[in-house]
Amino acid sequence: MGPGASAVANLVGPDPAFWRGRRVFLTGQTGFKGAWLAVWLQRLGAEVRGFALPAEPGSLALAAGPLGESLDGDIRDPMALAAALLPFRPEVVLHLAAQALVRRSYREPVQTFATNVMGSIHLLEAVRRCPSVRAVVMVTTDKCYANRERPEPYSEHEALGGDDPYSASKAATEIAVAAWRRSFLARKEVAPAIAPAKAAEPTAHAGVAVATARAGNVIGGGDGAEDRLLPDCIRALRAGRSIEIRNPAATRPWQHVLEPLCGYLLLAEALWRDGTGMAEAWNFGPALADVQPVGQVVAEVVRLWGEGAAWHVTDQPGAVHEARLLAVDATKARARLGWQPRLALADALEWTVTWHRQNAAGAEARALVVADIDRYVALGSA
Repeated sequence: MGPGASAVANLVGPDPAFWRGRRVFLTGQTGFKGAWLAVWLQRLGAEVRGFALPAEPGSLALAAGPLGESLDGDIRDPMALAAALLPFRPEVVLHLAAQALVRRSYREPVQTFATNVMGSIHLLEAVRRCPSVRAVVMVTTDKCYANRERPEPYSEHEALGGDDPYSASKAATEIAVAAWRRSFLARKEVAPAIAPAKAAEPTAHAGVAVATARAGNVIGGGDGAEDRLLPDCIRALRAGRSIEIRNPAATRPWQHVLEPLCGYLLLAEALWRDGTGMAEAWNFGPALADVQPVGQVVAEVVRLWGEGAAWHVTDQPGAVHEARLLAVDATKARARLGWQPRLALADALEWTVTWHRQNAAGAEARALVVADIDRYVALGSA
């Protein structure tokens, strides 16, 4: 544990008693964050059914599996999604499936909107047909705000927007979720699972609490995505190449992957406990001191890696627009959920580099994930 990871006594964390035996429907479990969350839910004793695209070769999901009951499927297919969710009768739904890469969204804008916006709507429509669901956490992004390139962090009440297809798709998702919450889910009417020839009368019952979660840039062991800073760094370092950086002055709210995942779990518990009073948008981001430029983050990764590691700025003519300044204000999550970051940026980077070094030396990915989860949980009880 580095100096910034000194534990704060009595930090609020997920309640194992709540999650033990809880039926959880998790989308996107084959992604980076989803795989970490699936393992954590298993550690908590939850009964998990995942629904996602097949895991890509070399992904953490394959290396850290099995991730509970994992069904292959595409959230753009509403029938397949409903067929996976309804028979399982989940109590909690955690929606992480997305097209999550900014630069890819320029190449595939229609696919990005179809996945992020319509995929989310398909999930909410399936929830409408499932009376067992009581709490839903829809994960979006800190990039859903209308970014004015200012140094001050964005709070949940501020305007949504997006200059690139990815950010715009997530802002649109936020608007869609709010509309479904107000129109259908505050007091839910259960539609038939399969529409009959003649429409049946819906059955009204208590509403389902649906919240959105907006997290900062996550880092951690096992992320292999394209065009993300830490995976790009690790690939270059493992290959013995100098790390190429596009925008060294761009700032991001860096945080270890377990930080927002802890927030999602706490939020789901609050939705279950307090109902629609907690059904709103929530930011999960680091302290402002950890909103740092790319160049400083890469320099620290190079220092931690050692052994002749280096980095340089690469000139990319015609590069697509990417935000340069971004930070989010997580005051509300601290005040109302009791959530707060446990790892300073220096420690999050050290955990990430150590994970990859140990994995490269032969340590199994799942064992490394479990060890980091247990170590993270222990920080709250020291």
